[in-house]
Amino acid sequence: MSRVLIGTLVAMDDEVDRLIEAWRRERPDLDVAPMEVLSRVSRLARHLDRARSQAFDAHELESWEFDVLAALRRAGTPYRLSPGKLLKETLVTSGTMTNRVDRLAARGLVERLPDPNDRRGVLVQLTPAGRDKVDAAMAGLLAHERTLLGGLSDRDQQQIARALRELVRPFENH
Repeated sequence: MSRVLIGTLVAMDDEVDRLIEAWRRERPDLDVAPMEVLSRVSRLARHLDRARSQAFDAHELESWEFDVLAALRRAGTPYRLSPGKLLKETLVTSGTMTNRVDRLAARGLVERLPDPNDRRGVLVQLTPAGRDKVDAAMAGLLAHERTLLGGLSDRDQQQIARALRELVRPFENH
């Protein structure tokens, strides 16, 4: 790995630097500058998915299970949502959500209840066991993520969060 002196910091080349260098060599006619950010975001997302999976393994949860349980937990008391609202919270299809709710219900982590406002509708509610499971997993995840961010100052974390918010904004449907 080569080192590049930037002010008082020393930056180490990473895999993206090597990819960009190769593309610039092979296709000097292309502006590969977007790869400087987006390839790193993509690679980071894969690394973070693996790290999150490890954090959830300690609580016997899959990432998708955590996503559904966390959406219900964030809803507040009584920790229930319609399947449609769960779809919006977790960005999956209705068939996928039905399968996920079935599997979580079989584990005793959620239950289906009739919707009092719609005789044909149902609500998905977190059980006490599901609440305990997601609360423990969330605490474990945050401890793990604090470790991952340990090399960054609070200021750096805030700057990265602001920049990523701007990058994500066009994809969000709010």
